[in-house]
Amino acid sequence: MNIKSVKAYAELIPLKKPYTIARETISDAEIIFFEITLSNGICGRGAANPDPEVIGETASQTLENLSSDRVSDYLKGKHIREFLSHIAYFRKIYARFPATLAALDIALHDAFGKWIELPIVDFYGRHHAKMLTSVTIGIKDVAETIQEAKEYKEQGFKVLKVKTGLNPELDAERVTRLNETFGDYFTIRVDANEGYSADDLDVFLKLTSSSPLELIEQPFHPKFNTELLKFPEDVRRKLAADESLTEAKAAFEIARDGLFGIFNIKLMKCGGLVSAFEIANIAKQANIDLFWGCNDESDLSISAALHAAFACPNTKYLDLDGSFDLLEDYKESGFILQQGYLSIQSKPGF
Repeated sequence: MNIKSVKAYAELIPLKKPYTIARETISDAEIIFFEITLSNGICGRGAANPDPEVIGETASQTLENLSSDRVSDYLKGKHIREFLSHIAYFRKIYARFPATLAALDIALHDAFGKWIELPIVDFYGRHHAKMLTSVTIGIKDVAETIQEAKEYKEQGFKVLKVKTGLNPELDAERVTRLNETFGDYFTIRVDANEGYSADDLDVFLKLTSSSPLELIEQPFHPKFNTELLKFPEDVRRKLAADESLTEAKAAFEIARDGLFGIFNIKLMKCGGLVSAFEIANIAKQANIDLFWGCNDESDLSISAALHAAFACPNTKYLDLDGSFDLLEDYKESGFILQQGYLSIQSKPGF
């Protein structure tokens, strides 16, 4: 079945409420959508929301790339059964634009899955049926942190990811108060978004030593990663590489040096499912657990990430809450959320 036409467009979607991380406050999401229509009318859809601070690609660049003649001229007339070859071609052309690649990769997978009438997770092989996802609390004071956690408890969520990275003492107090208030109801993760120094992390670890933490995400800027070797292996096993992990080469180097015990894979960072599986395979060989994350994204790309996660045996953690805070979403969800658990709808593609 040949590709008949393609289309790219942008939507600026407000968030239900702004949130703050170590480097910025976020109030909306500019999402770039990409559609591939086959000659029989099947439409494969992809989406991207790049984080320029991490990957160096802006939403306007993503839209420009996807709207270019280079993309449309290549895809028109190509058969969808060769979708992996098409992805390989674009990985050479857009090697420095992972969000562009992610949108292309997702749309091509979606069209192929719909054509063969199979969910993408089952094309690759399903290893998980459902998993808990964390929901995110931004940087805020103790009282606001507790209040937001209460709201999440009422909604049935059981795993929190607490944004940190500006003040290790206040960060530790927030984590401690969460444990005091909710006991063992919540599993707690923290994400410093590169905000800590080695001394900051040491302070935070000491102050939270009596509070169980499942993992700590990206404490340092990647250029300071070697300072992680100052910490014992049992600490490093709980550290998740995020901003440090943008491609398979970085995954190999991190695994070789023993810096992190967990890989956070985001389709927007690495360039889609094909690239994500390369990272996942390196992690599997190094006995590193997978933690699937996201930006503020459409249900469409969140669904794609969930299919990828469930196709990997070493997936242990999900943080796929990126569409929960959108004021509205224009795309049909491919996942089911029940009491904090994510599962996949049984439909072709995503």
